[in-house]
Amino acid sequence: NKIKERIKNRFNASVAEVDYLDNHEHSILGFSFVGNDKSLINSIIDKMINNINELFLGEIINTHVEIINV
Repeated sequence: NKIKERIKNRFNASVAEVDYLDNHEHSILGFSFVGNDKSLINSIIDKMINNINELFLGEIINTHVEIINV
């Protein structure tokens, strides 16, 4: 998957296809970032989403962000 590889390489993210595994037209991807600066993580997520949109790698229909503090 082009999107998964580009995001892994450019943003050093863990990426997994989490639904529609047998569907070549749709995909749901999950991304994971680890860090100790919430604002930096939010900035990286914003840049990642913008990058996908700018490169026309796919259409983002919906996003959900959850940040867990431990």
